[in-house]
Amino acid sequence: MRIVIVTGMSGAGKTTALKIFEDAGFHCVDNLPPSFIGQFITFCLERDTGINQVALGIDIRGGKMFEDLSHSILDLKETGIDYSILFLDSSNDILLNRYKETRHLHPLAKNDLISVGITKERALVEDIKEKATHIIDTSHILPRQLKDKILNLFTTQTDTGRLLINAMSFGFKYGIPKECDMVFDVRFLPNPFYNPALKPFSGLDAPVKEYVMSHDISIRFMESLLAMLNFLIPHYISEGKSQLIVGIGCTGGRHRSVALAEELQRSLSLQEYSVVTHHHDIDKDQSRK
Repeated sequence: MRIVIVTGMSGAGKTTALKIFEDAGFHCVDNLPPSFIGQFITFCLERDTGINQVALGIDIRGGKMFEDLSHSILDLKETGIDYSILFLDSSNDILLNRYKETRHLHPLAKNDLISVGITKERALVEDIKEKATHIIDTSHILPRQLKDKILNLFTTQTDTGRLLINAMSFGFKYGIPKECDMVFDVRFLPNPFYNPALKPFSGLDAPVKEYVMSHDISIRFMESLLAMLNFLIPHYISEGKSQLIVGIGCTGGRHRSVALAEELQRSLSLQEYSVVTHHHDIDKDQSRK
């Protein structure tokens, strides 16, 4: 089991970091009392939980319980469990500005100045900062840059694996799915629905796939779509986008759009992108006349 303890200064980005870990497949627990770390890990190891990557958010919100963190880390070390400590830091001025912008109360300054709370906290976390495996200063980095740093440190994902692409087929007669980031209309392609031998099948079946992709216009469309996506995807990845939903629509969402979504999945997968398909309306249009 891999364990990452995410800690640091309040306002330095721990919530954002935990969300990044969660998207990367880690089981995340925020504000866990440090004394419960051992019990939680034991539970995960002894039960068939399927959990093999854990990110634990621990900070001074726990009050006096935060003082137990050093002891809990020592216990982990003695048991030989693999763990890392990620400490998120930021300058006092930046932290002060963030608190003023969000109007949140600092955990250690509910009845005092924010700057006083920051000073108190920095003294309390000094020991754990010295024990940190990795320290990231978030003073002048964007969320997407923080994501890149965390993924580079704690995952084996390649750049192409950091974006999940969903090729979604749908039928325009049922409306465009709200989830789509971009939509392509393929109702201009020859329609297998009007071929009696193909009508009972869907774009998942070989006869329909072969029919759709046997036309030059379908091949040219797919080439153009792939060229555009190959241009866009690296930019989406660099901006920190974690999922891209490409909607492909025909009239009923059963034949042409399904076949093309499957072809898109096949082509992008060959380029080592993470691609799944979802056929939104495939079973809704079997009785259209």
